[in-house]
Amino acid sequence: MGVVQGERVLTADHLTLILPPMPTPTPEPQTPATDVAAVHAAYLSAPLRDLDAWTRYFRDAPIPVLASTSRAIEVLRADEDNVDASMLATVIEADPLMTLKLLAHVASKRRPGTFTETESVTTSLVMTGISPFFRSFGVQPTVEDWLHDQPQALEGLRTLLRRCERAAHFALGFAVHRGDTDVGVIRLAAFLYDFAELLMWCHAPTLQLYMAQAQRADSTLRTATVQRGVLNIELDDLRQTLMKMWHLPELLVRISDNRHADQAIVRNVVLAVRLARHTMHGWDNPALPDDIEDIAKLLNSVPRATLAFVHKIDHAI
Repeated sequence: MGVVQGERVLTADHLTLILPPMPTPTPEPQTPATDVAAVHAAYLSAPLRDLDAWTRYFRDAPIPVLASTSRAIEVLRADEDNVDASMLATVIEADPLMTLKLLAHVASKRRPGTFTETESVTTSLVMTGISPFFRSFGVQPTVEDWLHDQPQALEGLRTLLRRCERAAHFALGFAVHRGDTDVGVIRLAAFLYDFAELLMWCHAPTLQLYMAQAQRADSTLRTATVQRGVLNIELDDLRQTLMKMWHLPELLVRISDNRHADQAIVRNVVLAVRLARHTMHGWDNPALPDDIEDIAKLLNSVPRATLAFVHKIDHAI
């Protein structure tokens, strides 16, 4: 069975024309190993069956963080009595994986039936408390240890992290220009937008590398099409499902959903992510003119001025 892309169908046969045979689906694994020494057992080398299977897997999967984040938390832990929420937030906000873990943890502590529209890392820490935070979050496993035997995957993850940072900066710049009152959550939504792909790099590095290789071999393949052909899902769907399952703040979930792109606040996030993706390796991507035209409409500007504006944001990163 194939995946339709316009008039084109991407099938396993098509992939084998440009790559070795794709791994066959694997039964759902048990809860992934958390010990670094047993990390090989945690890697998924073949796709799960569908969105429900992927969701169940990531419901309990360990989430490693950046080594710099883990070290910084331990430095602060040693001086706990003098640590405040702002100091911890500075560390956590630089790492989308640690940010995700904190927001999910705080949401899990809410009473059933209670929701919040907005929630920042700082307010999450204030709600949690400094000592309870350190009790809940011991020494954090790191992506560098997790992928110690997967150097290509680690580099892929690091590249994606840089893209997340650029998306956050673009989203912040657009929101400030628009005078939006939800600047913080807009930036956060862009920063976390690709967290499902970050998790895939950690837990299914072989599949991520396979998809990257497929797109290098055929640059006309769309990302969503390759994801459906290799993973049996689109990562946008996995992102939204996990955010809802973890009860992340409602506004954050809503503005991360590109199906609501008729809303300016959602377009702010989506266009920032698109621009970061298309300019990751330079400003000559053929999709860039369409990006700039759409951003110009969002900012109520003209394409020429918009291009100068986004260059200014990029130079500040």
